[in-house]
Amino acid sequence: MTPSRRSFMKLVGTSTMIAPLAALYARAGHAAPAFGPGFGPLTPTLPLNTADLAVPGVFDFRDRPLISLPPGFRYWAISCTGQMMSDGTLVPGDHDGMACYRGPSGTTLLVRNHELNNREIKFGNARGVDVDPGFKYDTYANGGTSTLVLGEDGGLLRHYASLGGTNNNCAGGPTPWGSWLSCEETTAVPNAGLTTYQKRHGYVFEVPALASGPTQAIPITGMGRFSHEAAAVDPATGIVYLTEDTSDSLFYRYVPYQRGVLLAGGRLQALRLRDFASANTGIEFLDKLNQPMAVEWVDIPNPDPVDNLFVNSTRAQGQAAGAARFVRGEGAWWGNGQIYFCCTSGGNIGAGQVWAYDPARDTLALVVESTDRGVLEAPDNITLGPDGRLYMYEDGGNGNNIVGVNSDGELFRVAENVVNGSEFCGGCFSHNGRFMFVNIQSPGLTLVIEGPWRKGQR
Repeated sequence: MTPSRRSFMKLVGTSTMIAPLAALYARAGHAAPAFGPGFGPLTPTLPLNTADLAVPGVFDFRDRPLISLPPGFRYWAISCTGQMMSDGTLVPGDHDGMACYRGPSGTTLLVRNHELNNREIKFGNARGVDVDPGFKYDTYANGGTSTLVLGEDGGLLRHYASLGGTNNNCAGGPTPWGSWLSCEETTAVPNAGLTTYQKRHGYVFEVPALASGPTQAIPITGMGRFSHEAAAVDPATGIVYLTEDTSDSLFYRYVPYQRGVLLAGGRLQALRLRDFASANTGIEFLDKLNQPMAVEWVDIPNPDPVDNLFVNSTRAQGQAAGAARFVRGEGAWWGNGQIYFCCTSGGNIGAGQVWAYDPARDTLALVVESTDRGVLEAPDNITLGPDGRLYMYEDGGNGNNIVGVNSDGELFRVAENVVNGSEFCGGCFSHNGRFMFVNIQSPGLTLVIEGPWRKGQR
């Protein structure tokens, strides 16, 4: 994609996603297109540590801009695939979902997913996330997480493997009690072939951010066995909201019996639109833009099906009870009292949607729908910035960008991948608002982007 591809930006939607909720309920239907400069025009920019960005046999990005940025921004790359980590293992490939935590003594912690599957070899690393077999859930699976510890200046102090033996760890989400929920985007089962999994997959695993080494991989079966994507937690209740990456996915919630103790069990439920039972929200909802719709929740009787027959799946159970269907539910984030989540292929043209669920009012609203792939295509991960704006991370087919939305309904680019066609993922912000952390999935680079994040136009 050329740098000028998105010089003209349009948002279908308004500021309702981040303005006071009264504004959301007062404004319905289509909004006039809004245009905004955001932080300013983008320019291809070299990373500050460009001379160090080469790993033999993996990549050589020395003296090459990785991304384009607005004026006043700078960045560097850390913990890149193939580099040696502090525990003596290699940084695994396929960086994906990630969250940021305040650590001790002024440090910042990042827990990062690796979307690797059964014995998948990426860039010569046959071991994937390399932890002792005793910590692994399935010794055949190469996915998991790594943890990064950064200093106050955003420099890497150490990094190490923290969860292993899991499969296709795509997204997830942080909890208010200081852990990362790492989600498997798969429903792989043991088989008799040459690539034999030892156990069933499709679960959520919890990783304490402060763990200084590998975490015992224990699946939270009550949270369902399905093609998980992201998780977002309501801090007031401890309820976990979950997305699913299929063409007819559901939007779930896990109501734990004990707040903060997810392994103690709970109820898995799916969202049902009270006035649109069994609705396919992926099409013909544009005329309901910014209109809160009443929600009900239906139980999933068997959250842990033993096979992959559709009739036994969690989504079949929910759909039978009238649950709404979403087209590829992906990134989710808690903020402003709401759960925001992306449907990467939702919308009348299939270019993406963003929904907002309000647990206080038990309503759901469509707040963004792309009507032009040249403006917004395939919003995947999503997060809330220190400036109160939402940031979306594209996983499209014509180049990928980080796209922000301000409270005036203006859509603007923050960064563009100019080094390859890989997606942005795992976007999150430091507690002081100084840094955005984000991954370029392949070959696997974690970027630290420093800029005037708090000074943007709201």
